[in-house]
Amino acid sequence: MGPGPGRAGGNPLAARPVRGWVPVASSAQFPRPRRPEPVLITEAEPSMAEQHAFRKKRYAITMGIRIVCLVLAAIFYKIVWLMLILAILGTVLPWVAVVMANDRPPKKRVHVNRYDARPDRVLESRPTHVIDG
Repeated sequence: MGPGPGRAGGNPLAARPVRGWVPVASSAQFPRPRRPEPVLITEAEPSMAEQHAFRKKRYAITMGIRIVCLVLAAIFYKIVWLMLILAILGTVLPWVAVVMANDRPPKKRVHVNRYDARPDRVLESRPTHVIDG
């Protein structure tokens, strides 16, 4: 004899709920609001490879500006004051590029989504006694 109507697989308890019994493993019972972004739990900086790539890019850009300054200084050799400014920039920029390449990246000042305990779950603090010696 096969399973009857309303019975799954012949188990008599599977089809009809027991009075007062509610399935516990349902994930749709208590939906919780989600934060739009994840909680940051570390103060980790970018990896060394990322920092090195950024420094190389910044160095290459600075040296590219140096080349442009030297070429413009050669083009504007008849305008002495402009040629001097561009030539000085062309000679100072390698030093600036090296200093910037060796400098660590600045710490970012961004709003960080940190964990804030719900007020109903915060533990009570006990009074502390200080012993003076």
